Amino acid sequence: MKKNILLFIVSLIACNVACAQDTVKQERYSFHFQQTIISQYKPSFSAPYSGLNSLSPKSETQSSITTTFFGGARLWKGAEAYFNPELSGGAGLSQTLGVAGFPNGETFRVGAAEPKIYIARLYFKQNFEWGNEKDTIAPDQNVLGGLKSKRYFSIAVGKFGMADFFDDNNFSHDPRTQFMNWALMDNGAWDYPANTRGYVLGAVAELGQPTWSLRFAFTMVTTEANESIWDAKLGKANTETIEYEKRYKIGGQKGTVRVLGFLNNGKFGNYDLAVAQNPTAPDVDSTQAYGRHKYGFGISADQYLTKDFGVFAKTSYNDGHTETWFFTEIDRSFTFGGVLKGTQWKRGEDEIGLAFIINGLSQPHRNYLAAGGYGFLIGDGKLNYAPESIAELYYKLNVYQKKFYLTGDYQFILNPAYNKDRGPVNVFSLRAHVEF
Repeated sequence: MKKNILLFIVSLIACNVACAQDTVKQERYSFHFQQTIISQYKPSFSAPYSGLNSLSPKSETQSSITTTFFGGARLWKGAEAYFNPELSGGAGLSQTLGVAGFPNGETFRVGAAEPKIYIARLYFKQNFEWGNEKDTIAPDQNVLGGLKSKRYFSIAVGKFGMADFFDDNNFSHDPRTQFMNWALMDNGAWDYPANTRGYVLGAVAELGQPTWSLRFAFTMVTTEANESIWDAKLGKANTETIEYEKRYKIGGQKGTVRVLGFLNNGKFGNYDLAVAQNPTAPDVDSTQAYGRHKYGFGISADQYLTKDFGVFAKTSYNDGHTETWFFTEIDRSFTFGGVLKGTQWKRGEDEIGLAFIINGLSQPHRNYLAAGGYGFLIGDGKLNYAPESIAELYYKLNVYQKKFYLTGDYQFILNPAYNKDRGPVNVFSLRAHVEF
């Protein structure tokens, strides 16, 4: 009798779970919108000399804007398509030059400040799922709400951002809603494949299990550093990226560790060769040749300590022999910090964040800049080397129903562009972000 009652209870629970899952709506179409405006000001600072790529020592104010429409649709079983037209305009401080860990993650290294419309993302994704364990997925930007198996294999092909799939972090990943610095939105030493606006053509495959995921990407390379024309010689110019993600709990609180490795292949210049060819005015672009590589790794971890407070740390490295091609001129980076929600002062959707950054260069990269060389982002004409050290503090205010936020941000930059002859620099920012 007791056994029959127990079986009945178990069956009832199983039925309730299944019925609840059946009532979860599979979103057929998805439409979202975001707009982010960031205004930044820096007062003047000490600089005995400047080069072509230096941060201006004069006081300066600049603003940027990005506006994005996110469209998604289910096509057939397991198939999804996403389309994101985007408008961006404005400029970073000093034309987005002079700091490796640049203070505005919404600015791009483009010459014109006039707003322009372009296709940010256009990709197709096919999911293959198995198993009975399901996750309920909330609707979001480029995410169709509904049920998804905890066991799956997916492949995405088209135009996307590498940060859409790789190098995630709960507290340090999105300059539109979290920390603004470049070295905090991604692992700084990961020269991740992208055109000048941050997007890439390629394919991503992912294997997902209840507590871990493994993903791999094969993507194209631009013909020139920080440009937008894709190199058609795919056998010689390509990138390979792999990442393992482990999810766990400590004391009932969620945590994640991600280990990433990358190999970039292409027509890259070599720092040592550039200095050897012209010791007084080296030009790394003049040494470009196919068969060059850049490899490295990144490790990222985030951990909730309470439901309202979490911490993170990241470290990354690349070999630093060939020129930076895509992201920013960082060859070693270590960052850490924490984020606290405002529950204790009855502002549960507000948050305050504090983070620290230490960026470094390889010896060949240092020698090149010290000899008067220029990359596409930094170069003061000479170099008195020291690690670039940055602290960032922000407070995000929920103005209206988790749809409109205002953020005040302060960044202190010591040794901008690794040069202890210049700075320190103080950057004050105001960010307005709306999404729905």
